[in-house]
Amino acid sequence: MSLPSTAIEPLCFREALGHYASGITVITSHMNDEPIGFTCQSFYSVSMSPPLVSFSVMSGSASYPKIRQAGRFAVNILSGEQVNISNQFARRGTDKWHGVEWRTSPLGNPILTGSLHWLDCEIHAEHTAGDHLIVVGEVKALNLQEAAATQPLLYFKGQYCNLAQHSAV
Repeated sequence: MSLPSTAIEPLCFREALGHYASGITVITSHMNDEPIGFTCQSFYSVSMSPPLVSFSVMSGSASYPKIRQAGRFAVNILSGEQVNISNQFARRGTDKWHGVEWRTSPLGNPILTGSLHWLDCEIHAEHTAGDHLIVVGEVKALNLQEAAATQPLLYFKGQYCNLAQHSAV
């Protein structure tokens, strides 16, 4: 007697996970006078003490090996006005930095102008997980921008979306 197949079809899996709304970040670093970056929606906090965050990146990423070599990265949390930045940094094989304004963080990472917040991190650990790598960073510096009216850039069911305006109860 054989058990029924429990294989999960990749497209079904992707669609199911699309029902989980997430914020959008751009992970950046700087290596050999070259800014590096990619769009990432799999970002989350790990620990308060020490302050740790994590993101996942495809094992075949062209950007991540350079970030690993640098040993540090910044997490740029995108605002609702940064759809074009998200799209630009999601593309492979293009000049992701064309027309992008940025400044240097305390650790030397690019901070994107207009981001809601940023976290400056050193790589703390890396774990292989299927076709991705889980990267854990220790936060060494951060900046909360003064942008109270600015909304985050969110992604839900394959589309960018904004939080609905609501009044406090």
